Amino acid sequence: MTDVIRVVIADDHPVVRQGLRTFLDLHDDITVVGEAGDGAEALAVVAATTPDVLLLDHRMPVLDGPGVLAALTGPRPRALVLTSVTDPREVGPAIAAGAAGFLYKDAAPDALVAAIRAVHNGQTLLAPEALAAMTAAPARDVPQLTPRERQVLALIASGRSNREIARELVVAEKTVKTHVSNVLFKLGVADRTQAALYAVRHGLAAGPGP
Repeated sequence: MTDVIRVVIADDHPVVRQGLRTFLDLHDDITVVGEAGDGAEALAVVAATTPDVLLLDHRMPVLDGPGVLAALTGPRPRALVLTSVTDPREVGPAIAAGAAGFLYKDAAPDALVAAIRAVHNGQTLLAPEALAAMTAAPARDVPQLTPRERQVLALIASGRSNREIARELVVAEKTVKTHVSNVLFKLGVADRTQAALYAVRHGLAAGPGP
């Protein structure tokens, strides 16, 4: 039986929330467990419901999307920022604050569902325009990674878990954890999402062969 993805919708427009809930509840593997109309309420609802995915408007009263992400405590949901604002300068702060995805509200409904499933499965997902904004950002020199660390980084960028990476590289999961820690340290990033975005930005997502 497929696990049901528990979603909280945070958006300051009631019509948008109702529309999203109605559409998402049509899918057997997704259920909406809560709604919030501002950033502070979003934090309270997330704490009360512990969702798998937080569908988060970028601009909201009281606390905006990046502010919500920065203030989250306890078990963190995978956050998918959904916005009507197309300013590319807003992508970076959302990702830096911990968003696992960035999508615009004019996305096709099926694309939204696919995005929710993707971020829930550990992948990093950006709308094409958002990805272009990230890759256009000034890049610093790429740190010296070993060939194995480059492989691990590429697999992180593809959304693989430590267990899946260990299986693919035929090494112990403990070894993979060590490589991941080294990669995060060398890149100067806080988590796997930021490492994945770094890989995309610097052309390391494809990775070298074994």
